[in-house]
Amino acid sequence: MADYTYTLTELMAVAAAREIADGEIVFAGTGLPMLGAMLAQRTHAPGCCIVFEAGTIASQLAHLPMSVGDPRCLRGAAVAAGLHEVFTYVLQAGRVDVGFLSGAQVDRFGNINSTSIGADPRHPRVRFSGSGGACDIACLARRNVVIALHEKRRFPEQVDYITSPGWLSGGDSRQRAGLRWGGPSVVVTTKAVMRFRPTTHAIYLASYHPGLTPQAVAADTGFPLDTEDAVETSIPTPEELRILREVVDPERVFLK
Repeated sequence: MADYTYTLTELMAVAAAREIADGEIVFAGTGLPMLGAMLAQRTHAPGCCIVFEAGTIASQLAHLPMSVGDPRCLRGAAVAAGLHEVFTYVLQAGRVDVGFLSGAQVDRFGNINSTSIGADPRHPRVRFSGSGGACDIACLARRNVVIALHEKRRFPEQVDYITSPGWLSGGDSRQRAGLRWGGPSVVVTTKAVMRFRPTTHAIYLASYHPGLTPQAVAADTGFPLDTEDAVETSIPTPEELRILREVVDPERVFLK
């Protein structure tokens, strides 16, 4: 074990960054997606193109933005337009390789609920903010990375409301629904990294974070979790931590 420490946020940011390949177009949101995208751009994926929902394309960030509408997103951008242009000419055109998503619930096929909790969405127990651009990203990005808090109630067998479609009911159901590409590839949580089987598209435990066990992660998941191939999550390297702390977020806006 390395003789340095890291936080859970840093571990998750590194795990998210490692999902981005060089040259890919990345639709990033506020928080961990920004940390991951900026880290990737400064390490293994210098040619990745960061796109923000508010309208900037190919940002060359010098400082971590507070949100997707922060003026700091404009630095070095190839395009500074608006939400309409980003969604129409980039996302709907199929040009986004990786889209980051999150929500209140994620089920075993990667469907995301950020709308409401309760059997009847017309009379919910809890009402959330809704889709925003998440449904568009879930439908139109080539693949999606989901960031989630890992609690049993947040990982039910089936979400109460499908705000952002994942693999729907598994198998080829997504394609049969008319979604010709895309789908979630990974779920990075506060306890683990989970991926999806190629044929069934059911979720499985790819890795559990240091200090935990596959059984502990499964016990905090609301459906039977496949742990057959689970290994321990790779920890951040000293260089990744240095860049996160000194370059990406030296003010500890999100790293805390």
